[in-house]
Amino acid sequence: MARRLATTLLTVIAALGVATPPAQAAVDFTGTVKLSNCSGSLVRLPGSRPADKALVLTNGHCVELMKAGQVHVDQPADRTFKLLDGSGAEISTLQSTRLVYATMTGTDAAFYRLDKTYQQIQRQHGVRALELSATRPVAKAEIRIASGYWKKIYSCRIDGFVHQVKEASWTWHDSLRYTPSCDTIGGTSGSPIIDDASGKVVGVNNTGNESGGRCTMNNPCEVDAGGKITVRKGTNYGQQTFGFVACFGPGTELSLSLPGCEVAKP
Repeated sequence: MARRLATTLLTVIAALGVATPPAQAAVDFTGTVKLSNCSGSLVRLPGSRPADKALVLTNGHCVELMKAGQVHVDQPADRTFKLLDGSGAEISTLQSTRLVYATMTGTDAAFYRLDKTYQQIQRQHGVRALELSATRPVAKAEIRIASGYWKKIYSCRIDGFVHQVKEASWTWHDSLRYTPSCDTIGGTSGSPIIDDASGKVVGVNNTGNESGGRCTMNNPCEVDAGGKITVRKGTNYGQQTFGFVACFGPGTELSLSLPGCEVAKP
């Protein structure tokens, strides 16, 4: 019955000449990039303009293994990124001019600014940047993790949110835990976590417990609000990115003093 009613409604809409909204395209490699040591993605803010210099999102640890509490802001950065098309083919090399932000404190994220605008990249290569979601993702949502380094897309769900993920000297807050089918490996660090329904980036993939170790390098543990530690061997994690939207003003300019910007500061 519901299917028949839906079909009738679409027929009426078509008769009235009203355009139906396009279906969300399946997640592919469009907008992803390959770094020398990691994965990443070409991203835009909800308010980004075509003439803005484009941004690349990856992990802070893909810049360097920073000390706890260390934050890089607006530094010169001469780095290249291989841009992928939807099929995973490398179609161009993009060049950064600045490291806009990088940290491994509270989260594990980095943003580079490129020497080209979103409009230039789209016109020259037919690739549109992925949009950062401004809202917190929800548990059990279907996600895709697209690795430009390995040219592989992982499909799973958000299993839940972790109060703290601890790995060696680093602590990350409100992390995403994946269901088992997102069995990410080295090189997938920095991959965008894409909400399958909206096509928007909700996080950045960063770590996983490889051998069952407790809160050590490559063996992160979970810590709840009461301090209880849980080790989940083989479980992988990512860091949410919606909080960064409040930290950017017009022109993809970072401003850590903006209201609602709560990321780590120097």
